[in-house]
Amino acid sequence: MAYQVIMTKKEGKVTFDKELAYLFQTLKNGQYTITIKRTSERRTIAQNDLLWMWLTCIGRETGSTKEEVYMYYCKKFLLKTITLGEKREKVYMTSSKLSTAEMTEFLNKIQADAEAEFGITLPQPQDIYFEAFYADYYNSI
Repeated sequence: MAYQVIMTKKEGKVTFDKELAYLFQTLKNGQYTITIKRTSERRTIAQNDLLWMWLTCIGRETGSTKEEVYMYYCKKFLLKTITLGEKREKVYMTSSKLSTAEMTEFLNKIQADAEAEFGITLPQPQDIYFEAFYADYYNSI
């Protein structure tokens, strides 16, 4: 049986979501391995909104739907090979399971590809003309 304990360190203080002494008392005799790994946060709502605004923009410029553009970029940048027994298949993931860092990388690749392949400049939120882009595309997502 595996146990999961969430540890948070904030302002130098460490807290746990469960009482460790109790948890350790419930374990059977034997050796255990404790692994600590940083939890990655899932993509943010702002990242997801930006993605769909960009996809809508690319779709308008290329005559495709935003869903078609999304599938195109998932296949292009989120493709992986899985093995089932002796069968190997290429499948693409979707952005819903990406961490914030992975989503940033996905967005950066889309932005670069849209510029290189279609001549479409996609603005970042810090860009001067982003507010106009946002006003034009946000209600379309």
